[in-house]
Amino acid sequence: MTNSTPPDSGINWSLTHVRDRALDPFILASVKEGDRVLDLGCGVGDLLLRIKEEKTAVEKGVEIEGSLAAEAISKGLSVIQGDIQENILDLGDDSFDLVILNQVIPVVREPVGVLLESLRVGRRVVVTFPNFAYWRTRSYLYWHGRLPVTPSLPYQWYDTPNIRLVTIKDFRALCSDRNITVLKEGYITLTGDRSARPIRMWPNFRASSAMFLLAAPGRS
Repeated sequence: MTNSTPPDSGINWSLTHVRDRALDPFILASVKEGDRVLDLGCGVGDLLLRIKEEKTAVEKGVEIEGSLAAEAISKGLSVIQGDIQENILDLGDDSFDLVILNQVIPVVREPVGVLLESLRVGRRVVVTFPNFAYWRTRSYLYWHGRLPVTPSLPYQWYDTPNIRLVTIKDFRALCSDRNITVLKEGYITLTGDRSARPIRMWPNFRASSAMFLLAAPGRS
């Protein structure tokens, strides 16, 4: 998943495959039959293909890395290769029923701009991200004095694509400040066998990843 780096950046995106797919059931539950869906930073199109096949959706993807975009296109998906921060500006208001930002917010240069543009072009927006307030992340830094390397944050500090750090509380505050309507929230943590376990209590402390379903101010 990428959108702030040059094409074919050399980042090993396979490291985040388990994390990136963990919230697919939550995202799929947000898609309605026949929806027009835009997946920004769609990678090789695994999620977009499921949405197309299981929800009979009209799909569109944007992916900056040429090799990933080519693989997605080879699956029969409608995907363009480009920077989402540039491509989204060309889209009209309410062009899509659902826009997906799956693990994209931490890697873009202007996360607020991308979020607000997504709310302009889509009637609903799904946002997922790793929660930097997760207790394992906190304890790793506390006890080791080093930036954490976990299943949700599998890179070293020098090769991570994440240029923005965000917690669940931070994101809720952003939505409140911008009067963004939160329609639904979901949280998980990855277990030892890398399966996703839902988290319902104290998500800012106990969840490794979060999902928000949003609508623009005044919409529900």
